[in-house]
Amino acid sequence: MKNRAHGDPPHLDEKTIARSKKLTEIAKGAALAVHDPLIKAFRSNVAVDYKVDLHDVVTVHDKQAENTIRNFILEHEPDSAIMGEEGGQTGSGHIQWYVDPIDGTSNFARGLAFWCVSVAAVIEGRVVAGAIYDPVTEFMFSADLSRSYLNGKILQSRSIPDETHATLITGYPVSRDFRIDGRDAALANLGELVETFSTLRRPGSAALSIAHVAAGWADAAAGFGVNAWDVAAATLVLRNAGGRYYPLTLGKVPAGSTEFLCPGYVATGQGAIYPTLERVARQISETRIARAAA
Repeated sequence: MKNRAHGDPPHLDEKTIARSKKLTEIAKGAALAVHDPLIKAFRSNVAVDYKVDLHDVVTVHDKQAENTIRNFILEHEPDSAIMGEEGGQTGSGHIQWYVDPIDGTSNFARGLAFWCVSVAAVIEGRVVAGAIYDPVTEFMFSADLSRSYLNGKILQSRSIPDETHATLITGYPVSRDFRIDGRDAALANLGELVETFSTLRRPGSAALSIAHVAAGWADAAAGFGVNAWDVAAATLVLRNAGGRYYPLTLGKVPAGSTEFLCPGYVATGQGAIYPTLERVARQISETRIARAAA
Protein backbone atom coordinates (compact mmCIF):
# COMPACT_ATOMS: atom_id res chain seq x y z
CA MET A 1 0.00 0.00 0.00
CA LYS A 2 1.61 3.23 -1.11
CA ASN A 3 1.10 6.64 0.43
CA ARG A 4 1.64 10.06 -1.02
CA ALA A 5 5.17 11.10 -0.14
CA HIS A 6 5.37 13.69 2.60
CA GLY A 7 5.53 17.16 1.12
CA ASP A 8 4.04 16.24 -2.24
CA PRO A 9 1.14 18.57 -3.14
CA PRO A 10 -2.22 16.81 -3.06
CA HIS A 11 -4.22 16.78 -6.28
CA LEU A 12 -7.06 18.89 -4.90
CA ASP A 13 -8.50 22.24 -5.86
CA GLU A 14 -8.00 25.26 -3.63
CA LYS A 15 -11.67 25.38 -2.59
CA THR A 16 -11.57 21.81 -1.29
CA ILE A 17 -8.36 22.44 0.65
CA ALA A 18 -9.71 25.69 2.07
CA ARG A 19 -12.83 23.92 3.31
CA SER A 20 -10.68 21.20 4.82
CA LYS A 21 -8.57 23.78 6.66
CA LYS A 22 -11.71 25.47 8.00
CA LEU A 23 -13.04 22.16 9.33
CA THR A 24 -9.66 21.41 10.88
CA GLU A 25 -9.84 24.66 12.81
CA ILE A 26 -13.31 23.70 14.04
CA ALA A 27 -12.03 20.28 15.12
CA LYS A 28 -9.15 21.89 17.00
CA GLY A 29 -11.45 24.46 18.60
CA ALA A 30 -13.87 21.77 19.72
CA ALA A 31 -11.07 19.77 21.31
CA LEU A 32 -9.64 22.84 23.05
CA ALA A 33 -13.07 23.74 24.40
CA VAL A 34 -12.94 20.83 26.85
CA HIS A 35 -9.37 21.41 28.06
CA ASP A 36 -10.16 23.25 31.29
CA PRO A 37 -12.91 20.99 32.70
CA LEU A 38 -11.01 17.81 31.82
CA ILE A 39 -7.73 19.02 33.35
CA LYS A 40 -9.62 20.16 36.46
CA ALA A 41 -11.18 16.68 36.78
CA PHE A 42 -7.98 14.76 35.97
CA ARG A 43 -6.37 13.24 39.08
CA SER A 44 -9.34 14.22 41.19
CA ASN A 45 -11.75 11.72 42.74
CA VAL A 46 -13.30 10.57 39.45
CA ALA A 47 -16.31 8.28 39.80
CA VAL A 48 -16.52 5.59 37.13
CA ASP A 49 -19.26 3.51 35.60
CA TYR A 50 -19.02 0.58 33.18
CA LYS A 51 -20.53 -0.09 29.76
CA VAL A 52 -19.97 -3.51 28.19
CA ASP A 53 -17.87 -4.98 31.02
CA LEU A 54 -15.50 -4.03 33.82
CA HIS A 55 -12.81 -3.20 31.24
CA ASP A 56 -15.03 -0.60 29.50
CA VAL A 57 -14.96 2.47 31.75
CA VAL A 58 -17.00 5.65 31.35
CA THR A 59 -17.23 8.78 33.49
CA VAL A 60 -19.56 11.74 33.69
CA HIS A 61 -16.72 13.80 32.20
CA ASP A 62 -16.85 11.79 28.94
CA LYS A 63 -20.52 12.70 28.55
CA GLN A 64 -20.13 16.34 29.50
CA ALA A 65 -17.12 16.78 27.18
CA GLU A 66 -18.99 15.19 24.29
CA ASN A 67 -21.91 17.58 24.78
CA THR A 68 -19.52 20.55 24.78
CA ILE A 69 -17.81 19.33 21.60
CA ARG A 70 -21.14 18.66 19.88
CA ASN A 71 -22.44 22.14 20.70
CA PHE A 72 -19.20 23.75 19.50
CA ILE A 73 -19.32 21.92 16.17
CA LEU A 74 -22.97 22.73 15.52
CA GLU A 75 -22.41 26.38 16.40
CA HIS A 76 -19.54 26.71 13.93
CA GLU A 77 -20.80 24.31 11.22
CA PRO A 78 -24.59 23.77 11.35
CA ASP A 79 -24.51 21.43 8.33
CA SER A 80 -23.20 18.63 10.57
CA ALA A 81 -24.08 15.19 11.83
CA ILE A 82 -22.14 13.89 14.82
CA MET A 83 -21.31 10.37 15.90
CA GLY A 84 -20.04 10.39 19.46
CA GLU A 85 -18.82 7.49 21.54
CA GLU A 86 -21.23 8.31 24.35
CA GLY A 87 -24.25 9.90 22.63
CA GLY A 88 -24.37 7.99 19.36
CA GLN A 89 -25.51 9.62 16.12
CA THR A 90 -27.20 13.02 16.20
CA GLY A 91 -28.07 15.47 13.42
CA SER A 92 -28.39 14.95 9.68
CA GLY A 93 -25.98 17.39 8.10
CA HIS A 94 -23.72 16.82 5.10
CA ILE A 95 -20.53 16.74 7.21
CA GLN A 96 -20.21 13.65 9.39
CA TRP A 97 -18.15 14.09 12.54
CA TYR A 98 -16.64 11.36 14.72
CA VAL A 99 -15.97 12.37 18.31
CA ASP A 100 -14.23 10.58 21.15
CA PRO A 101 -14.35 13.01 24.08
CA ILE A 102 -11.81 11.00 26.11
CA ASP A 103 -9.90 8.27 24.31
CA GLY A 104 -8.22 6.41 27.15
CA THR A 105 -10.93 6.89 29.77
CA SER A 106 -9.46 4.25 32.11
CA ASN A 107 -6.17 6.19 32.15
CA PHE A 108 -8.02 9.47 32.72
CA ALA A 109 -10.03 8.01 35.59
CA ARG A 110 -6.97 6.56 37.34
CA GLY A 111 -4.65 9.53 36.83
CA LEU A 112 -2.40 8.05 34.14
CA ALA A 113 -1.37 10.81 31.72
CA PHE A 114 -2.04 9.06 28.41
CA TRP A 115 -5.47 10.08 27.09
CA CYS A 116 -6.74 12.51 24.49
CA VAL A 117 -9.66 14.11 22.69
CA SER A 118 -10.25 13.00 19.10
CA VAL A 119 -12.40 14.88 16.56
CA ALA A 120 -12.66 14.12 12.82
CA ALA A 121 -14.73 15.48 9.94
CA VAL A 122 -15.77 13.16 7.11
CA ILE A 123 -17.33 14.14 3.78
CA GLU A 124 -18.64 11.45 1.43
CA GLY A 125 -16.76 8.75 3.32
CA ARG A 126 -13.41 10.55 3.32
CA VAL A 127 -11.70 12.03 6.38
CA VAL A 128 -11.03 15.66 5.47
CA ALA A 129 -10.02 17.11 8.84
CA GLY A 130 -8.92 15.85 12.20
CA ALA A 131 -7.58 16.85 15.59
CA ILE A 132 -6.10 14.75 18.39
CA TYR A 133 -5.51 16.82 21.50
CA ASP A 134 -3.52 15.77 24.55
CA PRO A 135 -4.70 18.18 27.27
CA VAL A 136 -1.98 17.16 29.74
CA THR A 137 0.95 18.03 27.48
CA GLU A 138 -1.09 20.49 25.37
CA PHE A 139 0.08 18.74 22.23
CA MET A 140 -2.36 19.34 19.36
CA PHE A 141 -1.96 16.90 16.48
CA SER A 142 -4.04 18.01 13.51
CA ALA A 143 -4.45 17.37 9.81
CA ASP A 144 -6.22 18.86 6.82
CA LEU A 145 -6.13 17.45 3.31
CA SER A 146 -2.69 18.89 2.63
CA ARG A 147 -0.56 18.40 5.75
CA SER A 148 -0.33 17.14 9.31
CA TYR A 149 0.78 19.37 12.16
CA LEU A 150 1.92 19.29 15.76
CA ASN A 151 1.10 22.57 17.47
CA GLY A 152 1.06 24.27 14.09
CA LYS A 153 4.38 22.89 12.82
CA ILE A 154 4.45 20.40 9.94
CA LEU A 155 4.65 16.85 11.21
CA GLN A 156 6.69 14.08 9.60
CA SER A 157 6.83 10.49 10.80
CA ARG A 158 9.96 8.39 10.98
CA SER A 159 10.41 4.82 12.11
CA ILE A 160 13.38 2.56 12.73
CA PRO A 161 13.48 0.29 9.63
CA ASP A 162 14.20 -2.98 11.46
CA GLU A 163 11.45 -4.26 13.78
CA THR A 164 13.99 -5.88 16.11
CA HIS A 165 15.14 -2.36 17.08
CA ALA A 166 11.67 -0.78 17.04
CA THR A 167 9.04 0.18 19.61
CA LEU A 168 5.51 -1.18 19.18
CA ILE A 169 2.40 0.14 20.94
CA THR A 170 -0.50 -2.29 21.22
CA GLY A 171 -3.25 -3.11 23.68
CA TYR A 172 -3.51 -6.68 22.40
CA PRO A 173 -4.52 -8.91 24.00
CA VAL A 174 -7.29 -7.83 26.35
CA SER A 175 -9.83 -10.16 27.92
CA ARG A 176 -12.10 -9.80 24.88
CA ASP A 177 -9.29 -11.13 22.68
CA PHE A 178 -8.94 -14.16 24.96
CA ARG A 179 -12.62 -14.92 24.36
CA ILE A 180 -12.40 -14.40 20.60
CA ASP A 181 -9.00 -15.86 19.70
CA GLY A 182 -8.53 -18.24 22.60
CA ARG A 183 -6.23 -17.55 25.52
CA ASP A 184 -3.35 -19.72 24.29
CA ALA A 185 -3.42 -18.31 20.75
CA ALA A 186 -3.66 -14.70 21.97
CA LEU A 187 -0.76 -15.14 24.38
CA ALA A 188 1.29 -16.84 21.65
CA ASN A 189 0.67 -13.86 19.36
CA LEU A 190 1.72 -11.47 22.11
CA GLY A 191 4.79 -13.56 22.86
CA GLU A 192 5.93 -13.40 19.26
CA LEU A 193 5.62 -9.62 19.23
CA VAL A 194 7.40 -9.28 22.58
CA GLU A 195 10.27 -11.45 21.36
CA THR A 196 10.54 -9.64 18.01
CA PHE A 197 10.32 -5.97 18.94
CA SER A 198 12.92 -4.21 21.04
CA THR A 199 10.17 -2.63 23.13
CA LEU A 200 6.43 -3.22 23.47
CA ARG A 201 4.17 -0.81 25.34
CA ARG A 202 0.45 -0.84 26.29
CA PRO A 203 -0.44 2.79 27.10
CA GLY A 204 -4.17 2.54 26.34
CA SER A 205 -5.33 5.13 23.77
CA ALA A 206 -5.49 4.23 20.08
CA ALA A 207 -5.76 7.81 18.84
CA LEU A 208 -2.83 9.05 20.89
CA SER A 209 -0.75 5.96 20.11
CA ILE A 210 -1.16 6.52 16.36
CA ALA A 211 -0.41 10.22 16.82
CA HIS A 212 2.85 9.25 18.55
CA VAL A 213 3.72 7.09 15.54
CA ALA A 214 2.98 10.07 13.28
CA ALA A 215 5.34 12.17 15.39
CA GLY A 216 8.10 9.55 15.30
CA TRP A 217 7.93 8.94 19.07
CA ALA A 218 6.96 5.30 18.51
CA ASP A 219 7.59 3.14 15.47
CA ALA A 220 4.33 1.21 15.15
CA ALA A 221 0.91 0.72 16.72
CA ALA A 222 -1.64 -2.05 16.32
CA GLY A 223 -5.19 -2.54 17.56
CA PHE A 224 -7.86 -5.22 17.23
CA GLY A 225 -10.96 -3.64 18.74
CA VAL A 226 -11.26 0.02 17.77
CA ASN A 227 -14.18 2.18 16.67
CA ALA A 228 -14.44 4.95 14.09
CA TRP A 229 -14.28 7.68 16.73
CA ASP A 230 -10.99 6.21 17.99
CA VAL A 231 -9.11 6.30 14.70
CA ALA A 232 -10.80 8.55 12.11
CA ALA A 233 -8.70 11.61 12.92
CA ALA A 234 -5.59 9.51 13.48
CA THR A 235 -5.70 7.95 10.00
CA LEU A 236 -5.40 11.38 8.37
CA VAL A 237 -2.75 12.63 10.80
CA LEU A 238 -0.61 9.55 10.19
CA ARG A 239 -0.97 9.38 6.40
CA ASN A 240 -0.24 13.06 5.87
CA ALA A 241 2.85 12.71 8.05
CA GLY A 242 4.14 10.04 5.67
CA GLY A 243 3.12 6.99 7.70
CA ARG A 244 1.14 3.91 6.69
CA TYR A 245 -2.25 2.79 8.03
CA TYR A 246 -3.31 -0.75 7.21
CA PRO A 247 -6.93 -1.55 8.18
CA LEU A 248 -8.10 -5.01 9.29
CA THR A 249 -11.72 -6.13 8.93
CA LEU A 250 -11.49 -8.91 11.57
CA GLY A 251 -14.62 -10.45 10.07
CA LYS A 252 -16.78 -7.64 11.44
CA VAL A 253 -17.10 -5.46 8.34
CA PRO A 254 -17.04 -6.38 4.62
CA ALA A 255 -13.75 -6.50 2.75
CA GLY A 256 -12.95 -3.12 1.23
CA SER A 257 -14.74 -1.16 3.96
CA THR A 258 -13.60 2.40 4.64
CA GLU A 259 -10.45 2.12 6.70
CA PHE A 260 -11.62 4.07 9.75
CA LEU A 261 -14.69 1.82 9.97
CA CYS A 262 -12.52 -1.29 10.28
CA PRO A 263 -12.09 -2.57 13.86
CA GLY A 264 -8.43 -3.45 13.46
CA TYR A 265 -5.32 -1.69 12.20
CA VAL A 266 -1.55 -1.64 11.91
CA ALA A 267 0.03 1.81 11.86
CA THR A 268 3.68 2.38 11.04
CA GLY A 269 5.89 5.38 10.48
CA GLN A 270 7.81 6.19 7.35
CA GLY A 271 10.54 3.67 6.59
CA ALA A 272 9.17 0.81 8.69
CA ILE A 273 9.47 -2.77 7.38
CA TYR A 274 7.91 -5.03 10.02
CA PRO A 275 7.11 -8.46 8.55
CA THR A 276 6.43 -10.15 11.90
CA LEU A 277 3.90 -7.53 12.95
CA GLU A 278 2.14 -7.67 9.60
CA ARG A 279 2.05 -11.47 9.63
CA VAL A 280 0.68 -11.70 13.17
CA ALA A 281 -1.92 -9.01 12.47
CA ARG A 282 -3.06 -10.68 9.25
CA GLN A 283 -3.21 -14.04 11.01
CA ILE A 284 -5.46 -12.61 13.73
CA SER A 285 -7.70 -10.97 11.14
CA GLU A 286 -7.89 -14.00 8.82
CA THR A 287 -8.68 -16.32 11.74
CA ARG A 288 -11.54 -14.09 12.83
CA ILE A 289 -12.80 -13.74 9.25
CA ALA A 290 -12.86 -17.52 8.90
CA ARG A 291 -14.66 -17.91 12.21
CA ALA A 292 -17.26 -15.30 11.25
CA ALA A 293 -17.86 -17.02 7.89
CA ALA A 294 -18.32 -20.37 9.64
